[in-house]
Amino acid sequence: MLVTLLTDFGNVDYFVGAMKGALLSVSPEARLVDITHEIPPQDVRAGAFTLMAVYQSFPPETIHVAVVDPGVGSSRRPVLVVGGGQFFVGPDNGLFSYIYEREPKARVFHLDREEYFRLPVSATFHGRDVFAPIAGALCNGVEFSELGHEIKDYIRLAPLAPGRDVDGNLDAEIIHIDRFGNCFTNLTRGDVTEEMIASGVRLIVCGHEIKTFRGFYAETGAAPGELFAIWGSMG
Repeated sequence: MLVTLLTDFGNVDYFVGAMKGALLSVSPEARLVDITHEIPPQDVRAGAFTLMAVYQSFPPETIHVAVVDPGVGSSRRPVLVVGGGQFFVGPDNGLFSYIYEREPKARVFHLDREEYFRLPVSATFHGRDVFAPIAGALCNGVEFSELGHEIKDYIRLAPLAPGRDVDGNLDAEIIHIDRFGNCFTNLTRGDVTEEMIASGVRLIVCGHEIKTFRGFYAETGAAPGELFAIWGSMG
């Protein structure tokens, strides 16, 4: 089976390699794909956004192992999320919040069957000792219901959707800045329609008014350094 990995471990230390080794020790035939290991340290929301941005690009029954886990070793629970025809393994700290938003029928299981863990479990490395072996068990055909019991009180971050200010205007926020300097907001095409754009809707970011909406980056007429809005690949 296909397994993706998303962490804040970086690529300097041994952590990613150890996690892959633990997974392959359980399921040698697993196919591993690195989404990124450069999530800002302990930034659960950034991890949640990145996971939401990519999971629908993968085929059904993909297993996504996500580890951004500042609460490792505490009472926070390890969980398995089953939703959208895919599996998500990681900490119950809000990391899967935007999966829950997009997959309202998702089911969540507290991983409490320690016989599937790598023992003894380190209090500082559940990526290697809990999440990777669980992904390996899924690859080997273990039913998800055998790995833990279903829960309803899982952790969710605040909704991603924009709010409204006292005047009724959309109150959005920048949720990600990519390496090209593009600022991703939580506005969608459902929030800002073509009719609104045609009527001259105002977009104000950090006190700067953006008056131009463009269809693509190389569209003619853009001046060097000009701020403009464009719909990204996530819609």
